[in-house]
Parts: sequence; structure tokens; C-alpha cells
Amino acid sequence: MNLMTKLNDEQGRLAALHRYNILDTGHEERFDRITKVVEMALRCPITAISLVDADRQWFKSRQGLDVDETARDISFCTHTIKNAKPMIVEDAWLDSRFSKNPLVTGNPNIRSYIGVPLLTPGGFNIGSLCAIDTTPREFDDESIELLSQLAQLVIHELELRKNAPS
Repeated sequence: MNLMTKLNDEQGRLAALHRYNILDTGHEERFDRITKVVEMALRCPITAISLVDADRQWFKSRQGLDVDETARDISFCTHTIKNAKPMIVEDAWLDSRFSKNPLVTGNPNIRSYIGVPLLTPGGFNIGSLCAIDTTPREFDDESIELLSQLAQLVIHELELRKNAPS
């Protein structure tokens, strides 16, 4: 099965997500440390490890957000997991996919977004590591590479957590 097939396999993607047995678990320092590094390095007020379930995106870790989840149908991360490469939105007000999104027109007032898919060893995108700003901005190659490397670290930590003895 090639990557494009897996990106379109929602049932397989959800099964891969649920194998991690991580949804609705408490905060863990190893994941919070990653979102804090993203916040500091990219100087974004909002960062998150978002896991995209059937009807919601749930945040395993978040900085600058007061909610644990949002509806999947309004999440930027739902768009991120449809591709193999990072998704960048420089100005959500000017992007037809998001200009009327309640996360743009209201709290948390998203204007720019960068998300890197969390790609499992089996080839499924289960969520994203993302950084969000309340002002329009461009993300340079260094920022994209940093986020990509840290997304791989998120998957590594998920694998370690999954394989740890109970």
C-alpha cells in the first residue's frame, strides 16, 4: 500500500491512532516539552500536538489554548493530515478554506498556521504538530525543518509510550 493510499484510508488511520491508546489521557511532560520548544523557537503564541479522531481533534499537549479539543470539521489539522508534507497558511483571512472558520473569525483568532503531519511507522497521519499565530506571517525553511524534526520526535515518544511495559 503506497502513501497516497494510506492518506485516503480513514479506517486504517483511525485504527493506527487508537493503537497508541493515548486519547483522553493526562498531560505528559515529554509532550509538553516539545510544544514548549516550538512555542519558544517559532515565537508563536499557540502550539499543539493535535490527534485527529473521527469527529474531533484532541490536544495531547498545547500551549496558549484553553480547550482540550475542537470539532474536527473546523480544525486546520484535519487538512494537514491529508498530505505528506507540512501545511502552511500565511493568512487565514485570505485562504478560502479558512476565512469563515470560527477559529479564525473568533477565539483563538488564528491568522497563520503551520502544521506537520504526525506520520506513524506504518504510514498513517494521525495528527499534527502545529504552531499558530494571531498575526499573518511567513514560515522560513528553518522553521519548517525544526517542526518536521520535532514531529518525528513526537512519533518516537508515542512509540516508546505504546511499547512501554504497563
